[in-house]
Amino acid sequence: MSETTSKARWIQKLRDGLRHAFALEDPDGALTEEDRALLDRLAEKVVRRQMALPAVLLLQSVRPLSSLGSQAMVFLRPFLTPLLKPAVYDRMTHILDRREGVRALVDAIEVAEARFERSPLEP
Repeated sequence: MSETTSKARWIQKLRDGLRHAFALEDPDGALTEEDRALLDRLAEKVVRRQMALPAVLLLQSVRPLSSLGSQAMVFLRPFLTPLLKPAVYDRMTHILDRREGVRALVDAIEVAEARFERSPLEP
């Protein structure tokens, strides 16, 4: 009886683990308004430097590897934080680690580009 119970627990634990591994919802929930504001600021900077197309192409091509990219950002943190605000850098790392982060950044770049094309002379 003990062996059967142990097997049943192990199988249930495996099922629970697999259910979590293939879950489509983000465990952190949806992006907050602060996250979206940060993405909007970044998108505007990308568009002002006329890098929207290369940025969107890069983001779309590495989208399946976004978690790996965010881990690369963690690795590069000591080298890049003297140039950037550490809190903002950490927040971007967290956003891009999430499933919807890259898609939200691409959307923000596309919206900023459309806004810039309508009124390119505004600051």
